[in-house]
Amino acid sequence: MFILELTYIAPAERVDIVLADHVAWLEKQYEAGVFIASGRKVPRDGGVIVAVGEDRAAIEALVATDPFTVEKVANYRIIEFLATKTAPSLSSYRQQPLPI
Repeated sequence: MFILELTYIAPAERVDIVLADHVAWLEKQYEAGVFIASGRKVPRDGGVIVAVGEDRAAIEALVATDPFTVEKVANYRIIEFLATKTAPSLSSYRQQPLPI
């Protein structure tokens, strides 16, 4: 599982110009079953996405297609983790810990 942290690198006015395309991209990822949750950070200096994916390379390739990335208004920080515990409603996303 992945936490995708977006940080705006352009003024809010530039971000807002690309926002509709970014939201359409988000919807596509929800429909594909890749994104579980997303939203703006408070204060509004970026956003956060919870995602599932095959591996880090797949998530990096996906992030490269975000209009925010393409238009250079945001940078991504990708954090991979194993979701070994979840709320009951997210049990299908639970992962097994790696052997030591």
